[in-house]
Amino acid sequence: MRIVILGSTGSIGTQTLELLKDHPEHQVIGLSAGKNIALLEEQIRVWKPKYLAVYDEEQAVLLRKRLEEKKETETDYSPLVLSGMEGLVTLSALPEAEMIVVSVVGMVGIQPTIRAIQEGKKLALANKETLVCAGHLIQDLLKESKSKLYPIDSEHSAIWQCLRGEDRREVSKIILTASGGPFFGMKKADMMKMKKEDALQHPNWSMGNKITIDSASMVNKALEVIEAHVLFSVPIEKIQVVIQRESIVHSAVEFQDGAIKAELGVPTMRVPIAYALFEEEREQYKGEKLDFSKMMTLHFYPPSYEDFPALRLGREAGIRGGSMTTVFNAANEEAVRLFLEDRIPFLAIPVLIERTMHAHEGAWIPYPEVEEIVEIEKWSRAFVLSEADKGVFILD
Repeated sequence: MRIVILGSTGSIGTQTLELLKDHPEHQVIGLSAGKNIALLEEQIRVWKPKYLAVYDEEQAVLLRKRLEEKKETETDYSPLVLSGMEGLVTLSALPEAEMIVVSVVGMVGIQPTIRAIQEGKKLALANKETLVCAGHLIQDLLKESKSKLYPIDSEHSAIWQCLRGEDRREVSKIILTASGGPFFGMKKADMMKMKKEDALQHPNWSMGNKITIDSASMVNKALEVIEAHVLFSVPIEKIQVVIQRESIVHSAVEFQDGAIKAELGVPTMRVPIAYALFEEEREQYKGEKLDFSKMMTLHFYPPSYEDFPALRLGREAGIRGGSMTTVFNAANEEAVRLFLEDRIPFLAIPVLIERTMHAHEGAWIPYPEVEEIVEIEKWSRAFVLSEADKGVFILD
């Protein structure tokens, strides 16, 4: 299979390449990065892809220059280096590409995902924002295309596995598990003094900065609720979030007779990546596995919607639908950026999200097109920035 990986220098991208080292029968023909061309160059040396894309225009120019200089010693390798959104979209539609792994961070993933579906590609999707902001467009396109979409997120992969062979009409509830993040059990008063160094200490998973902050605020779980709603056509009201501290139960499905199917495993992304990449074929995995012959304790807790208001706001955005999910996502992205730059406190993140959602209510669009989603994103980010500049936050 010929594979393109968008976001190859990120957490999912690097893990996908690591997995593919054990499967030489597959060929990596395209890689893309945001701006980390140092890591991309390391990947180039190993995989020698024909096509490259760097989202940052300046870094793309620099990469072209470096590759040109290496031609003197590596005359047999001369890849095409593209840049910007056009580069991502081009890679997602390559005629020879069979599987597109979309693991870029943020709303950057929407346009290449749409183009890949239009071209009938198989998609392994690890980009929450695409389904959160443009799920209505994606689902409509999938109905008209031969393209297939496979979720990489561990929770949605778990749900997908639990639903195989089942009648979806018999589903009574989806149980979406969460680790609780680094601030589990804390009250708002405790979180007021938390810095980014504290928020970046996830207890179970090694992830990028943005998604780790989202885990701390539980925005990631709010996004996953919306994502599950889109992927599995289950009403938001029938999606229950449960804290599972050990990250062993990755999610579950309850059926109308009371039976519950759950997917369990050690906290590794290898299994969901392989399950999506190889189209529901199970890999012969030689890594660590659960050992039920040893004593094991699993802890489950209900989440606190009071101390983690972003979870409530995400559910409200999902129920409202339309353009409100884009506002929720974009406001969070901008607020997280400001937090990581030490410009706002941690608890300002949900405050800014809620203000932006309220401000957008009068301009709400029931079925936004891509161009409208892009404009709503820009407006949301600008609104968050203007509110943050005021420096006044009600944190209790």
